[in-house]
Amino acid sequence: MAKIGTIDLGKFPLLLAPMEDVSDPPFRAICKELGADVVYTEFISSEGLIRDAVKSKVKLDIYEKERPVGIQIFGANLDSMLKTVEIVEQSNPDFIDINYGCPVSKVVCKGAGAGILKDIPLMIKLTEAMVKHTKLPITVKTRLGWDEKSIEIVDVAERLQDAGIKALSIHGRTRNQMYKGVANWKPITEVKNNPRMHIPIFGNGDVDSPERAKSMRDDYGLDGAMIGRAAIGYPWIFREIKYYFETGEHLKLPTIAERVAVAKRHLEMAMDWKGERLGLLETRRHYTNYFKGIPHFKEYRLQLVTADDFNTIEQVFESIINQYSNELIG
Repeated sequence: MAKIGTIDLGKFPLLLAPMEDVSDPPFRAICKELGADVVYTEFISSEGLIRDAVKSKVKLDIYEKERPVGIQIFGANLDSMLKTVEIVEQSNPDFIDINYGCPVSKVVCKGAGAGILKDIPLMIKLTEAMVKHTKLPITVKTRLGWDEKSIEIVDVAERLQDAGIKALSIHGRTRNQMYKGVANWKPITEVKNNPRMHIPIFGNGDVDSPERAKSMRDDYGLDGAMIGRAAIGYPWIFREIKYYFETGEHLKLPTIAERVAVAKRHLEMAMDWKGERLGLLETRRHYTNYFKGIPHFKEYRLQLVTADDFNTIEQVFESIINQYSNELIG
């Protein structure tokens, strides 16, 4: 059984990765309902949070139905990160996750996210200080290294564990790879197989099918799988993986009616969270993904992303169901 501190996550938990502009409360709730065991907020800037930036503060919103839920933060300044911990504690997450893996230039150029992979001593210093500054469990998400020449993840993982973290998620790419190429899970296994390690090691990167999740569990021996891009527009992946684990068979693909029902529920939760106007606007980015692969869908997609009231969206949903009936989409 995998645990974060005293939080029991079950056997080989499936974790929804923190994703900017994706992992908001409505999407997390949808994924939770469809089988995700652990969810994370979008990553939150420590500098933005201590400046009381609205965009950062709203990311602190979490709900009881999401638990266990972690709030993920990033930054490279010790004082700012400690102040951020104090602010985050007020939202009462189950744990705090530190992002040492985001490869985006605007984060990296500030020495945060994957940028800190160039300064491992600073990474350890920040982590130790944050662990001592809160009673909440601290976890970390990182990458293999800055580039192929600087992969020292086995040593880094040991030092992070010694600093007091309760779990470690590792994306099987370097910062220089961004999201290109194939994720390399072998170094993650080397971390897991290190006899000094006793905290859960979760694998991330290219878990896009039940077979891949099974391989991460059985062939690589990791403690859980973190799923990111494969869940965008397809939260059913969590349910499908669990079904495959139990039966060795694949679930039937969601019907058009099921896709519409989930998209509609997502929209309703977004409007409850941010109001009708913002809810409508922020859900638009998900429609392309929810209905990806449906033939001749361009007209409906255009209607969904231009409609400016809920009743119109409902009518479009009804038209989609009528048009495609109960057809399965691969």
